[in-house]
Amino acid sequence: MADDDDDIDMEAALAEIAAEEEAKKKAAAAAGDDDGDLDMAAALAEIEAAEAKKKPAATADVPARAINKEAVYDVPVEISVVLGKADLRVHQLLKLGRGAVVELDRRTDEPVDVFADNILIARGEVTVTDDDKLGVALTEIVRSLFTRV
Repeated sequence: MADDDDDIDMEAALAEIAAEEEAKKKAAAAAGDDDGDLDMAAALAEIEAAEAKKKPAATADVPARAINKEAVYDVPVEISVVLGKADLRVHQLLKLGRGAVVELDRRTDEPVDVFADNILIARGEVTVTDDDKLGVALTEIVRSLFTRV
């Protein structure tokens, strides 16, 4: 795994935390506090501050929120189109052979369902593209749990 500038150097961070803990223990011992316990909230704040220093700051032209949004655009999403469904028993499935027709639960004039990573996002009509491939012309965008109101 290659280290990027955005990645945290764990060894350096752990060494820094250990040095800070040792300094706090010495300061606590000098002040007469014998338990030397660390303030967890302060330790977490220091770690978050160290991580923030490692992350690239937003440029003057592009805010940080836009940089994060751009990263999401490159995430791959699997699109699938369902023409219909059929329920078969195992003995029926075993009888299927070349040329067999499986009747689906939809008529030819009904729209097909379009899924993005198994989430229904749209419905449409099956079409043939210029390259003689199948396509789907979207006719309806379906509201999902992830759609903003």
